[in-house]
Formats: sequence, structure tokens, C-alpha cells
Amino acid sequence: MESGIKWYVIRAVSGQEKKVKSYLDNEIARQGLGDYVPQILIPSEKVYEMRNGKKRVREKTFFPGYILISADLSNGEVMHLITSMPGVLGFLGNSNGPTKIPVPLRQTEVNRILGKVDEVAQEVATPTVSFLKGESVKVVDGPFSGFIGTVEEVFDERKKLNVVVKIFGRNTPVELSYAQVEKES
Repeated sequence: MESGIKWYVIRAVSGQEKKVKSYLDNEIARQGLGDYVPQILIPSEKVYEMRNGKKRVREKTFFPGYILISADLSNGEVMHLITSMPGVLGFLGNSNGPTKIPVPLRQTEVNRILGKVDEVAQEVATPTVSFLKGESVKVVDGPFSGFIGTVEEVFDERKKLNVVVKIFGRNTPVELSYAQVEKES
């Protein structure tokens, strides 16, 4: 059965990708079509952002309005099921007259997209900031939040820093992750 399964792109209402994926997952399971649609994917990454002085993690979609689906469309039920879902605008493909023929992604494109998704999944969501020895940083998370310190050591591979913070008039070394500090401006 694996031979007919290819990756396709579904156009969805932007901002409703997760809802559409949920509908599809539930309906495919309900109708027992899991063999024809083994995987549905919304390529995304975790992004840090500061809001009201607090660090928040949110998920950012690589391709807003698009969902990747691996499916065997030789079964007419599968194609009808996908296109009739609320929020689905149709397949990305060639438009030849009144019929819209879904065009599968090339394997190289699939590998590139899946590789990027795997790469992001392996990385812990950390800011892509590098610190230098002697640099002044402000602690924004943890028990030392609000303190200002100086970077003593940088462990790039572990995304950690040794920071000397002045507590009760004494210099105290503290190990913090990149996510717990921000550069002092």
C-alpha cells in the first residue's frame, strides 16, 4: 500500500491550520482511512517573545495557510474527505479548467521541509544570542531575576553561562541558561 502514498500540500484558512488538522485526524480515524493518510503535518517552530516583561514561548508556522499531508489519493473517499473539511480551501496543484489536480511534492522538497522540522524539534527553544566574557547581563528568570551580573564563562554547546552576580555586597558565581538572561543595554 505504501507505494501510492505521496506528500501533498493542502491550502487552509490561515490561522486555522491546527483546527483543520484536528478535524482531519478525527475524521480519518472515524472512517478507518489511516492506511491511506499516515501523516498530517504543520511545519512549525517554537519562538521566544517578551510580553509585559515575561518571556513566552509560542509556536510559529513556517508556511501559514498550508498543511502537509502524506496520502494515497487513489481512493476517491480520501480526496473527498480532505477537500470537504471545514477550513480546507483545496490542494495546491495545477488548475486545468474546472478540475484541480493535486500535484505531489518532489521527494527533495519533502526531505528539506522534514529536515527543517526535525532540526527545530531537536533544538530546545533557546534564543539565538551569543554572549561574550566580561559582558554585562540582566537576569530575567529564576531566583536571581532582576539582578545584573557579568559573564565569566560561556558554554555555547550547552547554552549556559557562568555569571557573577553581586548578592548582599558579595560577588557570587551563578550558572544560568541563555533563556534566563538578556544583554544589558
